[in-house]
Amino acid sequence: MRLVATEYVSLDGVFHEPGEWSMPFFDEQASAFKLRELQASDALLLGRRTYEGFAAAWPSMPPDEAGFGEKMNTMPKYVVSSTLTSVDWPGSQLVTGDIPAEVAKLKEQPGGDLLLSGSAQLFNALRRANLIDLYRLMVHPIALGGGARLFDEDDTQQPLKLTGTETFGSGIVILEYEPVAG
Repeated sequence: MRLVATEYVSLDGVFHEPGEWSMPFFDEQASAFKLRELQASDALLLGRRTYEGFAAAWPSMPPDEAGFGEKMNTMPKYVVSSTLTSVDWPGSQLVTGDIPAEVAKLKEQPGGDLLLSGSAQLFNALRRANLIDLYRLMVHPIALGGGARLFDEDDTQQPLKLTGTETFGSGIVILEYEPVAG
């Protein structure tokens, strides 16, 4: 599996809970994009907080024509946590221990993308371990001025190569980067 980190960010790099600030820009193009992204994925990789938010919302979503909710609720979900002792959302499995080693094992499995959503702490741990195969940033046309940043401050540098872009009428720009080997 290829590990794809898909993240909502503001123009000034803010990453925290995107619901309120991203929704004004979420149009039919963005919805279609997220559906294609989900359909290309065989599993989700989530940190505890993102898992808790998703698990609280998705099981109660009404059915949709595109099957987005059904896919979210039935696909395998790997949940990284040092505090949870169980996960109840169907298809969820707890991942503990040596997280980079466990994620490397998941990546060895055949199939489509392993989709990492949200989960900044996990994102940065996997970034430092060079396990992310594709960075997919959904940049929104808003400067929030403050809030949690996606990339934490450390001395880890990772050169990236731009491999794809897509622009939506709402102003959202998709930027896709792959790590440069070196």
